[in-house]
Amino acid sequence: MVQAKKAGLFYFVFVMYSYTTGGPFGIEGVVVSSGPGMALIYDLTLPFMWCIPMSLVAAELTTAMPVEGGFYRWVRVAFGDFWGFLAGWWNWCAAFLLCSAYAVLFADYLGFYFPQTQGWKHTLVAVVLIAIIAYVNIRGIQVVGLVATLLEMFVLLPVVALCVTGFMKWRFNPFLPLVPPHRPLFEVFGVGLALALWSYSGYEQLSTVAEEVDKPQRSYPRALALVVPLSIATYFFPTLCSLAALGNWHDWNTRYFADAAQAIGGLWLGVWMTAAAALSSVALLNSSVLSTTRMPFTLAQDGYLPSVLTRVHSRYGTPWVAIAFSAIIYALFSAETLTQLISLYIWLRIATSVLTFLAAWQLRRKKPDMPRPFCIPWGRKGLVYVVGAPLVMSGVALLGSDRFALRWGPVALLLGPLAYLIIRPPSRSPHVGCDA
Repeated sequence: MVQAKKAGLFYFVFVMYSYTTGGPFGIEGVVVSSGPGMALIYDLTLPFMWCIPMSLVAAELTTAMPVEGGFYRWVRVAFGDFWGFLAGWWNWCAAFLLCSAYAVLFADYLGFYFPQTQGWKHTLVAVVLIAIIAYVNIRGIQVVGLVATLLEMFVLLPVVALCVTGFMKWRFNPFLPLVPPHRPLFEVFGVGLALALWSYSGYEQLSTVAEEVDKPQRSYPRALALVVPLSIATYFFPTLCSLAALGNWHDWNTRYFADAAQAIGGLWLGVWMTAAAALSSVALLNSSVLSTTRMPFTLAQDGYLPSVLTRVHSRYGTPWVAIAFSAIIYALFSAETLTQLISLYIWLRIATSVLTFLAAWQLRRKKPDMPRPFCIPWGRKGLVYVVGAPLVMSGVALLGSDRFALRWGPVALLLGPLAYLIIRPPSRSPHVGCDA
């Protein structure tokens, strides 16, 4: 069998950054829902309650079990077939919503330049983009990494220009008001927190391609050490500088950074930022397809899905059938705007992350002697921190979901056990590819 070419640390950093962050776009809604002060506080403090614990868990378990499928197989080794299946199934279902949404978002941005991109033309743009990115992924992680690097370099340049220009025009206190006046307190915290958690999610997801990364025991922790602070800076500084220059927090909306760039730096910066936002969605889709398509591949290896999904490309060594099949599903979902379905994605993502956090705890108990080249620091207190803090944040975020998510989020989760009862194979050890 042909082995896929492996990605080095440089490309892997950009793949991880494009998956977890991609740019500051998408967090603008936190400013108007939770207030400018609270949005900035979220940017600085939430990483210590969410993405830093997740990055520490991912670093420990990736260095201990650098296997294709990553967190799905960690959970399966820790808790058995049922919970392992749920981690993989929930993640794959969430990918239907996430990847489709990125393609639709790109088509939305393209509509700013070409207003005739409506109806079937809008859907066609999204489908063509998915097909192109699927082909890039079939070529392998090195090509995915090259595309991610080029896209993110283009995206970050106008973001830096916005920060410098906004800082030079500082006129307002960006932390005022702390929260929106005359709004219920839990609504302020809940809705904004859910969106902020989504922005800081995904640091365990690239564990699914651990076997395609050169020296994953070294590369994964190093990539996390670079990407986490870069992500914090990407969210905090553009928000801070835009609010300081304009002070119009109540005008913020889902795609406001392009408007802020034009108001602060002129038409040229606004157009550049809009193009960067569009390409950011392409970068996010590119890395998301890489991560999520390994899930049906590994589920098929373990007997949960048809074995045809385990076929690899004769030239590139990539799971091309799993990539193509997933791309078809993403294309079907791209016919809709998916605005409400993204709130369901939050439930599926949080459920998967909770299982991953708990797997770190369980594997410390179940396999205390398993070699861990990187270990969560501060001993037992550190382990309590990286598991306990995210669990608290997860509960608050889910309780603060909108009505649609509160009604249908539990339904989306319950479909996982139902799927397990229908398709579960005879119990056997996971195909982990290394000594677990």
